[in-house]
Amino acid sequence: MLKPHPESRSAYQVFRAIGTRWMDNDAYGHVNNVVYYSWFDTAVNAYLIEQGVLDIEKGQTIGLVIETQCNYFEPLAFPQTVDAGIRVARLGNSSVRYEVGLFAQGAPLTAAKGHFVHVYVDRQTRRPTPLPQALKTVLEKLL
Repeated sequence: MLKPHPESRSAYQVFRAIGTRWMDNDAYGHVNNVVYYSWFDTAVNAYLIEQGVLDIEKGQTIGLVIETQCNYFEPLAFPQTVDAGIRVARLGNSSVRYEVGLFAQGAPLTAAKGHFVHVYVDRQTRRPTPLPQALKTVLEKLL
């Protein structure tokens, strides 16, 4: 298995700026690891909402996280702004592997990078369902 390494901005398709908060720092003076996962969710879901393919209140299809992982290369800390780069690594019938790179604002390489897999399910039954065509069209642009 290859050792994880930082990636450049060119490896990601779209970006979202996220401001760090005072409470994000831990006792060691940097952003706590659990916050990174929140940034993954924020970047991807905000993008999907802005693209009009995710309705968190009334949508019939919702994404449930079944896997997540993160590698850390450089510390981030309040009051930095973080640029979250997003791409899609795999687009299945009912699942998507999102990859997110977190950059200190203006930095050329990821301070951290990771992924999570959404399985898209029917809101009521919680059973896997094929990706809606509108969602698939938006995600194909991030491959």
